[in-house]
Amino acid sequence: MRCTKTIKMTQIRFAYRMTHIDNIKNIMQVGIVTASSPNANPDFVQIGDVTAIETRKKKRLKDGSDLGDYVPFYFGPRTPMLYVIQKGYNGVQKRKAEEIVYCVIDINDLVRDGVECVFTDGHALDNFTIEYPGTRLCEVNSLLDYNILYAKQWGDLDDVRRRKQAELLLKKALPVQYLKYFLVYNDWARRKLLEDGVPVKMVIIPQNLDLFYY
Repeated sequence: MRCTKTIKMTQIRFAYRMTHIDNIKNIMQVGIVTASSPNANPDFVQIGDVTAIETRKKKRLKDGSDLGDYVPFYFGPRTPMLYVIQKGYNGVQKRKAEEIVYCVIDINDLVRDGVECVFTDGHALDNFTIEYPGTRLCEVNSLLDYNILYAKQWGDLDDVRRRKQAELLLKKALPVQYLKYFLVYNDWARRKLLEDGVPVKMVIIPQNLDLFYY
C-alpha cells in the first residue's frame, strides 16, 4: 500500500546527496547510479571514507537486499561525514567546500511516483538503526526528528550522531528528472555547474551557508 500524504515545506521534505563537483556533468547525463551500474562514470571522483564505502557494498539490509544496490541520500545537511571530508580526517582526502555539491531531491516526488526505496532512522551501517520500507516514506516526519537532522552541532550524546545520519536509499539509480537543485558553496562552483550544462534555476548558493558547510 502506497502512502500519498504530501510533505510540507516546513517539515522534512528534501533529501541530500553530496558529491564532487566534477561528477555533476555526468550526473546530468545519466542521473545518479550505483558503482555497479553500466552507466557508472569511469572518471567518477570519490569523496568520503573509502573503508566505509567498501563496507557498505557488503552490508545486507533487513529485507534481504544489499546496501550496495542503493543510491544513498541524507535527510539533512552538514553531516559528520562532511566534517571528515572538509577536514581530511580518518585518512579521508581533504576537500574544499567549493568542491562539494549537494544534489537535492523532493521526497514528495518519490512518494507520488512510488519510487522503490528504503529509509533508515540513522546511519545505515549502525546496528541500532531501524529500517523502513518506502511505502512509509510519507510518514518520515513522525519517524525521524527534524531538529536533529538539521542540527549544526552533533555528538554521541543521546544518539544524535547516528540519528543525524538517517538515510534515504534509492534502489539502483535516480533518474535526472528527480533532481530539483544543486546547492553550491560559492560563485566559482555556481559558474562551473552552469558551464557543465546545469540550468540556472537549479544552481543555488544557500544564504545560510553554515547550515550546509563547515
